[in-house]
Amino acid sequence: MIIRKLFRFENAHIVRGCTSRRCSESIHGHSYIVELLFSSNYLDRGQMVYDFGLTKLTIKELIDSFDHAITLWSEDDPAYLKDMKRWSKRWVELPVSPSAEQYSRVIFLMVDLVLHNTVMVNKEKDVTIQSVIVHETATGYAQCTREDAYSMQMGEIALEKLQFSQGVKEEWSDPQMWDKLLAGQKIVNPIKI
Repeated sequence: MIIRKLFRFENAHIVRGCTSRRCSESIHGHSYIVELLFSSNYLDRGQMVYDFGLTKLTIKELIDSFDHAITLWSEDDPAYLKDMKRWSKRWVELPVSPSAEQYSRVIFLMVDLVLHNTVMVNKEKDVTIQSVIVHETATGYAQCTREDAYSMQMGEIALEKLQFSQGVKEEWSDPQMWDKLLAGQKIVNPIKI
């Protein structure tokens, strides 16, 4: 069975090297809608694949990291990166260009990491992220599957190279959350939210 949870964020970026000069040469923003599709062949004690309330914890905080922020590509001009970090309290730096395609891959990998490190406490079983869809505009989106997320043809995404500004981390319930996830520290979600 597949379930879907939606998230939204407002974000600015430049997509260097794309065809459109507007997108590749000017900072611009989008109202993103992110669809997470979870799957399992089992139901928990509440007869659900995965309680939607559980996505309002670590998963929501990670996706919300992009809200009212600028997303930077670590391969961009060093002077541009320095200035954006200087003048923006909320920024995320990715090891890939912040296109809709790469957002969908990055978010897939982040959610997969969260699920891998979550101790299920309500008899959830074999819950996986099946797909991530990132709507960049009302008419365009990118969809990422597990095969896409881990595709070497599309380029490896090293999660340890993601950087979140201090301004982003300060808003997390645990400012060390990302470091703990990367270290494989387990998350225990409460049964009651």
